[in-house]
Order: sequence, then C-alpha cells, then structure tokens
Amino acid sequence: MGSWRRGATTGDVRLDRRGAWMLERIVATGSVQLREIGGARRGEMAAHRYLSSGKVSVESILAPHVARTGEAARGRRVVAVQDTTEVNFSGRDKGRTGLGPAGDGVAKGFFIHPVVAVDADGGALLGVAGARIWTRASAPTPDHKGRAYADKESLRWLEGAQCAAETLLPEASAVIMVADRESDIYPLFARRPAGVEFVVRAARDRALAGRGGLYMAPEAWPELGRLDVRVAPRGPGDKGRTATVAVKAGTVTIRKPANGGERQDPATLTLNLVEAREVDVAPGVKAPLLWRLVTTLPVATFAQAAEVVHLYRLRWRIEEVFRTLKSDGLRLEDSQVESAARLFNLAALGLVAAASIIIQLVTAANGRRAM
Repeated sequence: MGSWRRGATTGDVRLDRRGAWMLERIVATGSVQLREIGGARRGEMAAHRYLSSGKVSVESILAPHVARTGEAARGRRVVAVQDTTEVNFSGRDKGRTGLGPAGDGVAKGFFIHPVVAVDADGGALLGVAGARIWTRASAPTPDHKGRAYADKESLRWLEGAQCAAETLLPEASAVIMVADRESDIYPLFARRPAGVEFVVRAARDRALAGRGGLYMAPEAWPELGRLDVRVAPRGPGDKGRTATVAVKAGTVTIRKPANGGERQDPATLTLNLVEAREVDVAPGVKAPLLWRLVTTLPVATFAQAAEVVHLYRLRWRIEEVFRTLKSDGLRLEDSQVESAARLFNLAALGLVAAASIIIQLVTAANGRRAM
C-alpha cells in the first residue's frame, strides 16, 4: 500500500515547478487528460515526463499542499474527515499495468483514502491533510479474522487519524476525526492518537459490558431534543429532504470483540453514543434516517449531542471531493495513463486539484453574496 509518510518535495526545482504547473492546468481545464493539461504536444509530453520521473511520488506531490492545509488549520477547530473511494477501470482496463483488482474483484483499479480538513465552525474545506493510494494484490488475501490488524487494509483508518494528528494538531485548536461506518473498528478506538477526538458512525451492534448491546442502549435514555437534518439526494430525480430527528445520548462501555480484538487492546472501552432517529416520517420514505454516532466528545446536554450530529454532517465534504475528482468533475476514471505508478501520481494531483476547485467555488460564491 502507498505510504502515509509526510514527504518532502522532489528536491528538483524544475520538477516541482512542473508539478505546480500541472496542478494549475488541471484546475483551469477541469480535466486530468494529459492532452488537455498540456494544451499542445510539447506540454503533453512534459506532463508525461513529470508523471514518469523516479523523483516524483504521491508523497512529494502532496507535501506542499499538506503543509498549506496545516497552516490553514491554525487556530481553528478542525474536522479531519477520512474515507475511501475506488477508481474502477471496468471496460477501460486494457493495457493497464501494475494494477490489481478493483472492488468488484474483476476489473482493474485502485483505491484512494484521503484525509481532508474542514473548519468545524464554518464548514469550509481547508485542504488535503494526507492520503494513501494503493492497489490490491491479485492473489486472494488470507482469512481476514486470522490476520493481525497491522496486516489489514483497515489499518488505514488508524493511520489516517495519526496523519491528522501529525498534520493538523500542531496548528489547530482542536482536531476531531469524522468517519462513516467502515471505520467502526475496535483497535481504532483503542489506539486513538492523543489529542484527536472521534465521531464515528456505528456499523455493528457491539456487546456492552454487563448486558445488552449498543443499539438497544438508547431505549432507556430520555430524549434530549429534536433537530432538523438535511438529507442528501439518493439518486436521479431525488431532490433530498429535511428530516426531523429525535436526539438521545449517553455513555456506553463496549467489550472487545472475541474475533476482532488483539491482546494489546483493553478488554473494554468507555465511549459516548449519540442516536439521531427520524420521527414523523413522511409517507413514501423508505429509509428513515438513523445515525448512531460513537464519540469521545462530551454529550451530557442537548447542545453537546447536537454538536456531534453537526460534526458528523461535515463528512459530506469528502464526498464532494470524490465527486469532483471522478465522474462529476475531473473524470479520473477516463485517464489514458496506463501504469500504476503514473496513475497514482496523477490521482494525487487530481485529489489536490479537486479540493482546490471546491475551495475556489465556495470562495467565489461567498464573494458574490457579499456584493
């Protein structure tokens, strides 16, 4: 898998300038196609040479932008959102080299797992704080339950939290890692980096110390209040809706899973849980909103619990980055670049460009509203 290490630039001034030029061109053209980036044959060949250089890596491409994101976090309360997206070349994988199977196990592809920084109070995207880019081996992996956590792909969630701590904590006033259900992993909670708070959507009904399970715990808790939550569109023709949710919150002590824990992790962990459950569900709504948010933040009052819901909603910023990088924007899947190493470098440029495009659009919109 690709490295999370915070690298330096290439050390070659001309290469670094070419990388900056490519990033500017990707943002300007809205494309990662080398022909469009180059503008002419000479520029296209310069882009090819940059991506192929042995001095260029995902780490060297990200380094200056990660540093700028850290600077943008200065004095702010920052949400570090992480998630994984797949680049699948189904129907377009002929000639691709160095790539393993995508998520479907058939087509060639690779995966991008970034950490993006968001202003917790204003909701503005601040930039990319780090990323891992990798492809899977063609051979089947050993039995998942028998493998050490350090050997699993899911280690990326802990490494992402550590990346957020390294990049953002030196400058930010607070850092809260936010992630969806795939990150609901016991070792992640057990090995949380010092100074980083968590808000993670629960994916499983964990056994609690004593009796009962995580999902049943809120039944005995009083309702703290209600919130209106905007639900994003779920597909073509869906305009989204506003859901009213009842909020409950309390403290739980979860047990280490019999098959998912390791000797170094404690037998139990005491965490907080916020449940946001849709009420007064309108006719025709097939999937009423239900969020169970496991957090290290305080939840004793309605305001504190509502803040946890607010922070989780900022997770959608990373979905905007993925849409801009892929089918609704730069169309990374349509790239004609064939080798894995060059594709990874192009993906790193595209990731930073996608974040830059979103930041520019928001800045422009705010400027127009201020006029």
